[in-house]
Amino acid sequence: MESLVFNRLLKLDLPKGQSAFLWGARNSGKSTFLKAHYPEAIYYDLLKTEQLTRLLAQPHLLREELLAVSTDKLRYPVIIDEIQKIPILLNEVHWLIENKKIGFILCGSSARQLKRGAANLLGGRAWGFNFYPLVYKEIPEFNLLRALNQGLLPTHYLSEQPARALRAYVHNYLREEIQTEGIVRNLPGFARFLDTVGFSHGEMINYANIARDCAIDSKTVKAYYQILVDTLIGYLIMPFFKRAKRQLIEATPKFYLFDVGVANYLGKRTVQSLKGAEAGSALEHFILMELVAFLGIHELDMQVNYWRSKNGMEVDFVLDGGKIALEVKIDNNPNLMDAQGLVAFCDDYQPEHAIIICQCEQKRRVKTKQGHPVDILPWQEFLDNLWKRKYV
Repeated sequence: MESLVFNRLLKLDLPKGQSAFLWGARNSGKSTFLKAHYPEAIYYDLLKTEQLTRLLAQPHLLREELLAVSTDKLRYPVIIDEIQKIPILLNEVHWLIENKKIGFILCGSSARQLKRGAANLLGGRAWGFNFYPLVYKEIPEFNLLRALNQGLLPTHYLSEQPARALRAYVHNYLREEIQTEGIVRNLPGFARFLDTVGFSHGEMINYANIARDCAIDSKTVKAYYQILVDTLIGYLIMPFFKRAKRQLIEATPKFYLFDVGVANYLGKRTVQSLKGAEAGSALEHFILMELVAFLGIHELDMQVNYWRSKNGMEVDFVLDGGKIALEVKIDNNPNLMDAQGLVAFCDDYQPEHAIIICQCEQKRRVKTKQGHPVDILPWQEFLDNLWKRKYV
């Protein structure tokens, strides 16, 4: 597996002199991507202690060093990796953009620290991009079971010892690094909260129950979820609301971690085969991450929601204001009886695309009693269609 080369889909089409922020979770492959695409660029890596301490003590060295570089070398953007570690460096970056028209790519795992510290975010002078874990179209000879079990961070997907890789990631990054960077003050409470996230992953959030289990208050639980969202560790999926025939649930979000392998580790789950409830939950999570990455890479201003009625009928994912409704099943041969929520949604909203995503071998089209078409698709065909932009 180590020989695989991933063709990342993100395109940084930057005009000469244009700067950009590139945000993505740790180990998602940002640095590898930038080094491959800009091999001749000047590169500052703030994970290196000598670079960090030098520029932290004297931020002006960045300006002085770049002023001494030849114009020819500055035809590529200057890359600063882990920019959130020295927020004040952005003042020097701002001056160099304004006065010397130097372009930068400012890379990091979170803008939260910059925002909290009222850092100079360059007033719109830098475009924003997000970087995601691997997606289906980036992986040659894609292995679904490997992806569902190990996750899609490149080193984890390739690892022959994924349990150790995931353990190290969760303990060294999620627990320790988020805590030690001063984002969290109540360390025992946050550790209990992370454990709870693993077991309640993909479900509607009950803030009161989580607060009780973690011995913290509901306000703190909401703040912890926001930390995970701000540090790109997860996503809040809001319910879809639109006037309809039937009553809907109150606006309670669901939370999904950014990677199926990390979610498995926190929830103490292993996906042994492509069947059963755990595999079904992992497949649903995987499809969501494909949707999130697709919308982000194509810069589409569109939310992913879920739908649930008060009597418990549910649709996994709703997009584009109700024009697309998706139900994910691990089954090989599902039918409309297995997707009553999708049928109800079709009756209420008449989506342009109603799809059951599953492991069937051939595409089928069926109709609800009211005559609305529903496509039953192999997951591979759905993803091929998605990335070809056949739905949006």
